[in-house]
Amino acid sequence: MMIPRFQGRLLLIGILMVGCVLATSAQAEVLKIVINDTIHPMTTEYIERAIAQAQQENAKALLIEINTPGGMLDATREIIEKLLASPVPVIIYVTPSGSRSASAGFFILQAADVGAMAPGTNTGAAHPVIPGVKLDEIMAKKMENDAAALMRSVVLKRGRNVEVAESTVRESKSFTEQEALSQHLIDYVAANEQDLFQQMRGKPIKRFDGKIFVLDLTGEPIRVLERTLKQRIFGVLMDPNFAFGILALGVFAIYAELNNPGTVLPGTVGVILIVLAAFALNLLPVRFAALALIATAFVLFALEAKLASHGVLGLGGVVALTLGGLFLVDGPIPEMRVRLSTALGVSLPVGAITVFLMTIALKARAGKRVSGVEGMVGEIGTAQTPLSPNGKVFVHGELWDATASSPIAQGESVAVKRVDGLRLKVDPVSE
Repeated sequence: MMIPRFQGRLLLIGILMVGCVLATSAQAEVLKIVINDTIHPMTTEYIERAIAQAQQENAKALLIEINTPGGMLDATREIIEKLLASPVPVIIYVTPSGSRSASAGFFILQAADVGAMAPGTNTGAAHPVIPGVKLDEIMAKKMENDAAALMRSVVLKRGRNVEVAESTVRESKSFTEQEALSQHLIDYVAANEQDLFQQMRGKPIKRFDGKIFVLDLTGEPIRVLERTLKQRIFGVLMDPNFAFGILALGVFAIYAELNNPGTVLPGTVGVILIVLAAFALNLLPVRFAALALIATAFVLFALEAKLASHGVLGLGGVVALTLGGLFLVDGPIPEMRVRLSTALGVSLPVGAITVFLMTIALKARAGKRVSGVEGMVGEIGTAQTPLSPNGKVFVHGELWDATASSPIAQGESVAVKRVDGLRLKVDPVSE
């Protein structure tokens, strides 16, 4: 009787295992991510996570829809390494119409197992640049040759047009989707995902290791892998314009806290903003001289309020803050640098408010005390009794004991010169 029970348990376990396998195979066959930003370290992390997730889910392919003006070279190299080593076939699709995959994006497009573009898109312009740095001829040539070698090594293995691909590095050439297709830089031009899958059906795909296989993704479900909360937050912070804005606001908040000790809230907000900006700037190519300019700007704002230079120092602070913002991030493309409109939009209000607050604080510190014992000094009162030298005076609505420096008749006006405990030292007020 024990044998049938044992066999029944084995059968149940087998059924459960088959169910698990079927459930796994029923998951999304195509995993998809969308990159609509510049290429930076958070992009690398997103793609790496997508490849690992696709492998874990045993997906047939990873679809990456991309629209990028380019980005950082180091991040691009890491992405290429991940794509070439991916155990899951990767499809790069430049979409929607009007999008581009330029500069670093072109390298990523060429690293894909399948490269595709939507109508009305463009790609190319992959010449390496270092903004703000004038390279000598030999160094510039070294950079160009290095980028060209990377392009050849990727394109050759994919079986695409090496000569034309290399021209995007050496001559900064760009191509429309039809030009890229006709010159064999991409594999397909497709209006949408299903059109792309239909065109791919039954066509051989050459992987980087030389293996040839066929993918049939027609009608397969597609699941979008969203960015994690960390990736979404840093995706926003990695915008140089946003990073500069929160850095300037953070310094301004700390500045306000120092001028109003004990308020706590401005200081807390300022510290949080500065830490967030530091995280972002740590991942971006930052010029430290620009940080010095930003610090100098706030020093000039403080001096303007103290020295009253009729706006000269304040204007200098605005100029320093604007230049600090413009030079803060040394990005390889305009989209990875602070815009002039952003720099001015932050510098002018922050400068005006900072000078205003500093002026108020300095006036408050220099002003005469109007409360407490110190507030009595200089007040004018009336002698209620003759002072020779002691007597009573009526000052500030109160009757005080007083000592006069010279005899004062009853009813004459007196001025308070000093307060000793509960006794006033007064002088006669001449008409």
